[in-house]
Amino acid sequence: MERMNIMFKQVSASKTTMTETVFPNDVNNNGTLYGGKLLDWIDTIAGIVAKRHCRSNVVTASIDSLNFLNPIRQRDIVSLEAWINFVGRTSMEVEVRVTSEDPITAEIRKTCRAFITYVAVSSEGVPMEVPRLDLRSVEEKKRYEQAQKRRAERLRLLDLEPTEW
Repeated sequence: MERMNIMFKQVSASKTTMTETVFPNDVNNNGTLYGGKLLDWIDTIAGIVAKRHCRSNVVTASIDSLNFLNPIRQRDIVSLEAWINFVGRTSMEVEVRVTSEDPITAEIRKTCRAFITYVAVSSEGVPMEVPRLDLRSVEEKKRYEQAQKRRAERLRLLDLEPTEW
């Protein structure tokens, strides 16, 4: 594993937003966005956040949770917001929150929330250390603690000790 000088980065340094419009070829026969299309957008924005945090290549290690809360319809404007919640030695948890907006009525709905884990890798595919988080707000600290619990549960399900990750 490549080593780097331990540095700290703020959550705000990699926070990212993305906006999409749902077109006819993005929907199923119910007129709602394909789940796979939304997953593609989520993985795209989350990958950008992870790359911005570690400034290296990343690979998707897991999607811990992906909850569809409300349908997204054709013509809706979809907003995705993503940030780092937690970093391990080589891994990062990114949270993505998705809302949809009816462009005519301006109604905004919470539509999806996801937690995705990435691992930083060198150009040879070797895991690399990632910068630590400089947690500034109470909310960031709370998200970090919640992410630690999700990580422990994920590793328990994989039958790995946290130090092996």
